[in-house]
Amino acid sequence: MSGKADPRPAGDGSTSTRTRLDRGRGALGPALELVHTGRAPTRAVLTAELGVTRATAGAVAAELEALGLIRVDARPGAAAGSQGRPSHRLSVAEDGPVALAAQVHADGFRAALVGLGGRIVATAPGCEAVDADPAKVLASVVTAGAELLRETGRRCVGAGLAVPSAVAEPEGLALNPLHLAWPAGAPVRDIFAEQVRAAGLDGPAFAANDVNLAALAEHRHGAGRGARDLLCVATGHRGVGGALVLDGRLHRGSSGLALEVGHLTVHPEGRPCHCGSRGCLDVETDPLAFLTAAGREPGPEVSLLQQSIDLIRHHYDDPGVRTATEALIDRLGLGLAGLVNILNPDRIILGGLHRTLLDADPDRLRAVVADRSLWGQSGGVPILACTLDHNSLVGAAELAWQPVLDDPLGALT
Repeated sequence: MSGKADPRPAGDGSTSTRTRLDRGRGALGPALELVHTGRAPTRAVLTAELGVTRATAGAVAAELEALGLIRVDARPGAAAGSQGRPSHRLSVAEDGPVALAAQVHADGFRAALVGLGGRIVATAPGCEAVDADPAKVLASVVTAGAELLRETGRRCVGAGLAVPSAVAEPEGLALNPLHLAWPAGAPVRDIFAEQVRAAGLDGPAFAANDVNLAALAEHRHGAGRGARDLLCVATGHRGVGGALVLDGRLHRGSSGLALEVGHLTVHPEGRPCHCGSRGCLDVETDPLAFLTAAGREPGPEVSLLQQSIDLIRHHYDDPGVRTATEALIDRLGLGLAGLVNILNPDRIILGGLHRTLLDADPDRLRAVVADRSLWGQSGGVPILACTLDHNSLVGAAELAWQPVLDDPLGALT
């Protein structure tokens, strides 16, 4: 500060507010991300996190509220025993814009609307049939999402798609949609974007691997919140995927294909894998592998994932089920130990059937990882269950929300 008098007329509040907002324009995106991820519940916290003055933080919060993205509660009431004036409370706008999220997996597809904060606003009934033509499937899921938007009257900021395949960048090609019977290299992002435009929806369209998106959602809103180097390993309806979040951003590799962990060998004399090897995580620790090991014939009533989860939760005292569970835990632990040695994450989260395996015998899994990994022996890495329902859907929405988080004013105006 120079100590010179301010030449502006006294009482010109609108001018000073505009000046503060101009100074804080670059803080709009970081501020929105802080509220979006729950790291700035009050204006005081927002001020400290942004490193700006209280007046600038107030102007930034007011602008985000004017855009319909957050709510500022000026009268939150002081907590018992607190001193001083309570800070304004910040929250995402419950009636604000939404992103269209879509997920396709081996046993069907689903569409949802997801607001800021990772909150699912509405979901369409899931479909259990997946056509071999990706254009037909994506047309159906976008139509379901468009109907949700009409019913709710919400503004759409964009659309995101989660698929059970590595998605190559920058082309947006699904390289190995093995469990969907889609052609290898299907241009899923372009097909999805075309269907979004055909439905008359606003905003850009994105597509990515489902486990990558689950990891992103969990890092921002779930079990991975606060981790710096987060490893996520999950098995959904078929196969196994992995993802790594570094400093809040997905590690995609040079072409979007990083962390294809499903093809780590964990049982050299095990089942043949689609990749040409044997005993990969992909075929040794997924729902079909579990049902086979437990001596159960898969039924058509519900998905393989749900059948496996129900069997462990309700029949764990059956010797065959317990033995199969322990075998999968040991193989999963071996794979995780190898990943810990290479990546040295500060947290591991498990999703799908792997989450149920962890719940069934957490001590066994953690012991295998600690015994087989250098870093595990030196103190261990926390292994937690994913906590978000439909985390791949929430992660798909995060793709669509990212341009808004980067530049709220530019994206919405």
